[in-house]
Amino acid sequence: MLPQELIEYIHSSRAAGVTDAGILHALADAGWAGALMQLDDSVMRAVNLIKTYEGDTNALNGVSLSIQRGESVAIVGKSGSGKSTLMHILATLDKPTSGELIIDGRATSELTRADIDTLRNKKFGFVFQQFFLNGRNTCLDNVTLPLTIMGISRGEREQRGMEMLKAVGLEEKSKQRAGELSGGQKQRLCIGRALISNPGVIFADEPTGNLDSENSAMIMAMVLELQRSRGITLILVTHDADLAAMCDRIITIKDGHIV
Repeated sequence: MLPQELIEYIHSSRAAGVTDAGILHALADAGWAGALMQLDDSVMRAVNLIKTYEGDTNALNGVSLSIQRGESVAIVGKSGSGKSTLMHILATLDKPTSGELIIDGRATSELTRADIDTLRNKKFGFVFQQFFLNGRNTCLDNVTLPLTIMGISRGEREQRGMEMLKAVGLEEKSKQRAGELSGGQKQRLCIGRALISNPGVIFADEPTGNLDSENSAMIMAMVLELQRSRGITLILVTHDADLAAMCDRIITIKDGHIV
């Protein structure tokens, strides 16, 4: 339950035309960064994120945004714009220099490393430009790797693995070595691996960067179909305007700012 004075502050601020981003900045300054999370269905919120690297170079300059459950969001921008840095922070793969990331109502700055690892392993799935497959292992072994890490029994792993391979059109390749697949097939296998643990959020960083335009469109259509049918949140980083346009919303980053 939110304190009554906080509820009144939020309502009066909104009535005065203050944006949610502005309210979040004020709440963060007052130590109430997570309060607004309780009033909507955001899966995560970023509040005034700043990321500074050596040489006082800011990759992010006060980024605030919210991601709703079940939506697909494309983060776009030129090389060096800060889009990959933003994704890494949202995925808890990196920490901001300042600002706050709130996931399911919990400020990540208040979580232990073990808490962060558990959150990432149970809630997030990842698809990268590089496949990161074990080419000598079978497709079934590769797609079930997250379940192996989670300690799921072999029987359940194989059952869920075959179901996932069927979902991404690779059921007949279950016993084939991953290294023998085409580029498009490898990325489909990566998508299955990202989805097999039933994550709430999928992060995809240039997932079609190594594919031609035909395979890129096919892979993106598959990702969106699976994402929407399963109610998963998708956060896509891409420089491809056509792929970004397939998402529900586009966030453009330039020089570390949302524009």
